[in-house]
Amino acid sequence: MTALFALATSLLWGLADFGGGLLARRTPALTVVVVSQSIAVLVLGALVAATGAWSEAGPQLWFAVGAGLVGPVAMLAFYKALALGPMGVVSPLGSLGVAVPVGVGLVLGDRPGLLQLAGIVVAVTGVVLAGGPQFRGAPVQRQAVLLTLLAAFGFGAVMALIAEASTTVTGLFLALFVQRVTNVVAGGTALYVSVRRGAPALPPDGFPWGALPALAFVGLADVAANGTYAIAARHGPVTVAAVLASLYPVVTALAARGVLSERLRAVQAAGAGLALAGSLLLATG
Repeated sequence: MTALFALATSLLWGLADFGGGLLARRTPALTVVVVSQSIAVLVLGALVAATGAWSEAGPQLWFAVGAGLVGPVAMLAFYKALALGPMGVVSPLGSLGVAVPVGVGLVLGDRPGLLQLAGIVVAVTGVVLAGGPQFRGAPVQRQAVLLTLLAAFGFGAVMALIAEASTTVTGLFLALFVQRVTNVVAGGTALYVSVRRGAPALPPDGFPWGALPALAFVGLADVAANGTYAIAARHGPVTVAAVLASLYPVVTALAARGVLSERLRAVQAAGAGLALAGSLLLATG
């Protein structure tokens, strides 16, 4: 069950990142984040009301608040890093955030077997290579590297925090709702500050009403991914769940290949193969 839900997480996150990236080509990234997460808040609010999840409110929701605050900061740092440095360097570094939940799992007592340890090494190597790292010739600003590492830590912290925010399915609905409300408040504040400084909030042709279905998909896929990851981490070793969930860059790269006809470089194809091999080792170990 851990492997199944963790792989579902990587699929959902990968598709959400791909969709969000496409939308951000025409609409400011902050607006994409705020609108997509606002749609998710409405859906989650309805689920919380329908299931009576409010009854499970407790101190553990502070983990959800923490995840909601860290997530937008990590995303903004990642976008800024992408603007400053080569994507072939920034993207693979961003995937190193898996070290945070893996480290938490080891501290909490996870002890992967030999096959699983081998799977972790192979899968993480594959994820980094699938990002298409540039090994030479690409000048990288120190600020871009620091921002990318900040984003990676933030992404990993969100995974670790959301896994601690609930113990039941209805409690998970409430935790995700709190996380998304916090996301919208933090992202909306950042968007307001950005607009005050002169940055546009909308594309030149106004609000992208035609993109609402895509925005809804991005927001709901991201929420679903957090949910499936929390379930995966609760039913099995966090180390295994975190690594398998972190295969989403491979999904994003393959989506770009299938939809946009972007050609995979040899190093990316090799990385995708290693990621698949590592996931098989983790699932069978």
